[in-house]
Amino acid sequence: MKNKKTLHKLEKELNELNYAVRYEKGNFSSGYCIVQDKRVVIVNKFFSMESKVDALTEILTEIIRLSNLSAP
Repeated sequence: MKNKKTLHKLEKELNELNYAVRYEKGNFSSGYCIVQDKRVVIVNKFFSMESKVDALTEILTEIIRLSNLSAP
């Protein structure tokens, strides 16, 4: 079961990569972006705990994959 401890661990890993994690309301899927040199991950605040963990896991995996592609 995915819980708050897992969520906090993912948030910490993203923070270590200099991404701010924000939970916002709205009709959107979660994602990440870089706006004016600020790295931001936005997750729908109405997602269930499991969906938040899934979203952050997917985003973190993609960020790591892309950083490995751009590494020399």
